[in-house]
Amino acid sequence: MQNLVSNNIACVCGVIEDELIFNHEIYGENFYTFTLRIPRLSGASDKIKIMISDRLISDISLKPDDFIEVNGQFRSYNSYENGDNKLILTVFAKDIALIEPDSCTNPNSLFLNGYVCKEPVYRTTPFGREITDILLAVNRTYNKSDYIPVIAWGRNARYCKNLKVGDNLKIWGRIQSRDYQKKLSEDETITKTAYEVSISKLEVVDEVEEEY
Repeated sequence: MQNLVSNNIACVCGVIEDELIFNHEIYGENFYTFTLRIPRLSGASDKIKIMISDRLISDISLKPDDFIEVNGQFRSYNSYENGDNKLILTVFAKDIALIEPDSCTNPNSLFLNGYVCKEPVYRTTPFGREITDILLAVNRTYNKSDYIPVIAWGRNARYCKNLKVGDNLKIWGRIQSRDYQKKLSEDETITKTAYEVSISKLEVVDEVEEEY
């Protein structure tokens, strides 16, 4: 039986990009979102949405340009806007702290233990890089699941293209953001952002092993 506390562990460090925006309220608890800019070794950055409860920041003031560490889970939920159903991906904060930038040794790490819920899609880029797209269902309490897009590269891509729906997969990697252009009409396009997990290591879980 999976431990639903330890099957989804995210730790990210970065700079707050914008003001906190009210998102929703449940049983008197208010939740806010903001964007965290997480540096990559290449010099580029990933911009990830963080969701946080007002109860977690009752004694801390967060503002743009603060450098913080967030520990929590990478979650998904459906948003219905203008008749469209959109999968929203955020880091749900369970702990947050103001830190010095040089005290964060690994600014973007994620562990997931979930199940392949769509047939993997294998492809190659115009530059010949091998990629396999996987949709991973990660169980949560109250019979809920998070649906996380995951990308495997190179030899991992070759291995993952043979995975089956229902296979139990452990993955270690990082959360990344990617901007792309969506065409609305012949002469109108908008820039949108996609979020996914880039795998650095993976393991297929044996069902017997998981029982014990």
